[in-house]
Amino acid sequence: MTEPEPRAPQDTPAGTHPETVETYDVVVIGAGPGGEVLADRAAHAGLSVAVVEDGAVGGACSYTACVPSKALLRPGAALASARAVDGARQSVTGPPEPEAVLARRDRFTGRGDDSGQAAWLTAAGATLVRGRGRLDGERRVRVTAAHGATRLLRAGQAVVLATGSEPVMPDIDGLDRIGVWTSERATTADAVPDRLVVIGGGVVACETATAWRSLGAEVTLLVRGRALLPDWEPCAGEEVARGLTGLGISVRFGVSALAVARDADTGEVSVTTDDGGVLRCDELLVAVGRRPRTAGLGLEDVVPGHPASAPAGLPVDDTGRVTSVPGGWLYAIGDVSGRAHLTHLAKYQARACAAALAARAAGRAAAGGPWQPGAANAARTAAAQAVFTLPEVASVGLTERAARRAGFTVRTAEYRTDDVAGAALHADGYRGHAKLVVDAERHVVLGCTLTGPMATELIHTATVAIAGEVPLDRLWHAVPAFPTVSEIWLRLLETYGL
Repeated sequence: MTEPEPRAPQDTPAGTHPETVETYDVVVIGAGPGGEVLADRAAHAGLSVAVVEDGAVGGACSYTACVPSKALLRPGAALASARAVDGARQSVTGPPEPEAVLARRDRFTGRGDDSGQAAWLTAAGATLVRGRGRLDGERRVRVTAAHGATRLLRAGQAVVLATGSEPVMPDIDGLDRIGVWTSERATTADAVPDRLVVIGGGVVACETATAWRSLGAEVTLLVRGRALLPDWEPCAGEEVARGLTGLGISVRFGVSALAVARDADTGEVSVTTDDGGVLRCDELLVAVGRRPRTAGLGLEDVVPGHPASAPAGLPVDDTGRVTSVPGGWLYAIGDVSGRAHLTHLAKYQARACAAALAARAAGRAAAGGPWQPGAANAARTAAAQAVFTLPEVASVGLTERAARRAGFTVRTAEYRTDDVAGAALHADGYRGHAKLVVDAERHVVLGCTLTGPMATELIHTATVAIAGEVPLDRLWHAVPAFPTVSEIWLRLLETYGL
């Protein structure tokens, strides 16, 4: 392991000696969830670590994504849960109180104040370098501070990219001139718009539409395709569409925006659509996807064939090492790796990457194969996702379509969660669907999709089954308690034929 020479003071702006080289074992660009976890684990393994960040420590998840969106969604979900039980619904006298909901969100996000997370990072043993990092050749990172001074860092072992992702902006006339919402603005707004139009049909679009509708906004969802959540099992998108419509959201399939404009006097936004209509709203949210944040990192100089302009994910192995870079010194974790854009998987990749770096620094093999501490192979086979719409939907592993495309011999089992006794007790009129995708040759679970109340909590059982490759005849002996919604597992196995 390499000793830093010299080591900079912790949490300082880029210094005034631009060509003084500071050496660390590991230099991380990006202090979001993945970068934080990697720095902590690597430092505890005895490696010296510098973390470069030009924004808030904690990344989008803490301030503009997962945390604030869940805070906005939870009050509406809590009221919906109470209204679903006779004897409780009579005590629900109104909708969520917007000011209180927004204030509670701000308590979780600190309105972007990262002082607590920055203090945690430095207490973990990492050096926080404030500024924008760019690769400056092999194992070198040049950091430019806000005031323009630069600082040069050298990585004795590895540079790890953990820069996350950014919203994709579609080619719509006028979009770059009117100040539209992206996912970041949609979770941090200080007031509820009277009318909100959302362009998109994925997770962010569905969750955001749910949140702002629960706070009183009139919401219209424009979906270019014919289904919500198109990469999921069809039942998920169908149930979410039903739920959004039930909340009073207008969901328009097969409709695209052609042009947008904002009235300079009233602030009203007009959205011209390809079916000949014009929508009027107070705010327009564009949520059509995200792409890895790789622009400006200098990748074109160190990654053979990497485009200088168009952002693209970096191909990595299960230790996080970028496979196309000679010398094996560059790593990527989280969204920038091109794998699933999920905070929990970024942290998982970070833990595996830190274990691999520590092993390699000690001269040991990083990972002896799948399911080892230094291999994040579950990001490919057991990635769980939870969507906090009404109803909730959750999935893990492969869909039936993806499993067949991958060459598996597939059998499926489906069951209405409504018919489980615990579900009926949980909520009057409980509605939910469960689908299991099974490798018919090995008799193990490949994927699972759940919809309905508590789906986001129930999915972890499937995650364990997939990661553990638990045979169905053994899973049969994992008896769920009565009367719980978890009995859906017993019904799925019975439907399958056990």
